[in-house]
Amino acid sequence: MGSIKKDVKDAGLGLLEAGYEYWNDFVQFMQEAWSLLLLLFIGLAITWWFIDPPPPKHVILATGSVGGEYQALGKQYADFFAKKGITLELLPTNGAQENIAHLADRKDPVQAAFVQAGVVNPKGIEGIQSLGSISYEPIWFFYRGPENLRSDFQSVSGRLKYFADTKISVGVEGSGTYAQAMNLLRISGLHIDSQFVNLPGKKAVEALQKGEVGAVFMVDGIEATNVQALLNDPSFHLMNFRRAEAFTRLLPFLHILKVPEGGFNLARNFPGKEINLLATTTHLLIDDRMHPAIQFLFLEAAKEINGKSSFFAERGEFPAFKNSGLPESPVAVHFEQKGSPLLMDYLPFWLAELVNRLFVVLLPFCVFAYPVILALPTYRKRRVQVRINRIYSTLKKFEGELITNYDPAKHDEYLAKIDLMEYEALNIEISKSMSGDYYALRTSIDYVRNCLNRGVHPYQASVAEEVST
Repeated sequence: MGSIKKDVKDAGLGLLEAGYEYWNDFVQFMQEAWSLLLLLFIGLAITWWFIDPPPPKHVILATGSVGGEYQALGKQYADFFAKKGITLELLPTNGAQENIAHLADRKDPVQAAFVQAGVVNPKGIEGIQSLGSISYEPIWFFYRGPENLRSDFQSVSGRLKYFADTKISVGVEGSGTYAQAMNLLRISGLHIDSQFVNLPGKKAVEALQKGEVGAVFMVDGIEATNVQALLNDPSFHLMNFRRAEAFTRLLPFLHILKVPEGGFNLARNFPGKEINLLATTTHLLIDDRMHPAIQFLFLEAAKEINGKSSFFAERGEFPAFKNSGLPESPVAVHFEQKGSPLLMDYLPFWLAELVNRLFVVLLPFCVFAYPVILALPTYRKRRVQVRINRIYSTLKKFEGELITNYDPAKHDEYLAKIDLMEYEALNIEISKSMSGDYYALRTSIDYVRNCLNRGVHPYQASVAEEVST
């Protein structure tokens, strides 16, 4: 039993001594190499900051008109970002054209925007990328009066056949509604004249309800307040795009959405038969300088918010690429193929981003730092060896002077010089591997001292000659 206790005690003392020795070596290493390590740390900090800067804590998203679906959607995105510790500021605008203008201006702080496909001509637009489409945007054409439209946008002398004597709201210029209305009217061969008025969504609904206009175009989600107001009013009818297939062939960014009989209101069987709606898609556009981590955050928000099943979309259908006409963000392509970085699924956003940045920066940095770190032990050994060799050189020079110019009267002065060399040697901090060289130096110094202190001095030429004779 006593033997076991003794073995345990010896093992503990051995571990303690080894730990103490390693600690001393570490302290000595830091004292000798701190300047080199500091340079490496500064290099790492510069690399980390300039090659992969941290994501911003504040991002601005241009939405759309007040009360529209984009504003409500933007609030959902802002709530998602807030959970991740990022402030997403929502900027109301007059529509797609203004949103594009914000993104195209390289000095504008807006970094993201909701924009309908087909609103702008992508040619000549630089600095903007697409994170993909996030939802369908139906093109609604509500009208009052008898439900007598047998074909969509049939023209008579360049005017709408069934609305020759009434005004039609086509949305505010620069808005998505106006752009899509002009697209449909243009390919239908209709003239854009005084028959059309430019009213924003809410005012267009009020004008239709008051009879000031006979029909309105609207491009908005089914949940939008303006759309619901007209869907729930039995005095208005909805255009059935009987030639929807032809429209999608001429305008490839359009999609056909089928609404079954009674799909909007089963109680009043609205619509009274299956109809076709045309729809564009909402695209999430970004400034191409946006930090990749923020792009992934937008895509995660789109997946969570827009990826759910809805009236027109299947679960998981969005986000997706659907004819945006603009360059696709490499981050979005990666997300579509492989999803978000693995760490974002298990760690908080800030921590996942920190680890990811460390990995991205450390990998190339280590390629540079690895040979430097490998050289540190050699660097330490060389520094100690240089100091030892310097004392050896001094000792050799001193001994040479003794041989050629020995003066017995300076005996004490010679011993003082020897003591000074030994003191300098004692102040050399060495690692365990350098002990042999260190004590060899001490032995050499002591040998010269002994030569000076013995009765017959080898450095005194006359005495040496007498002994030889």
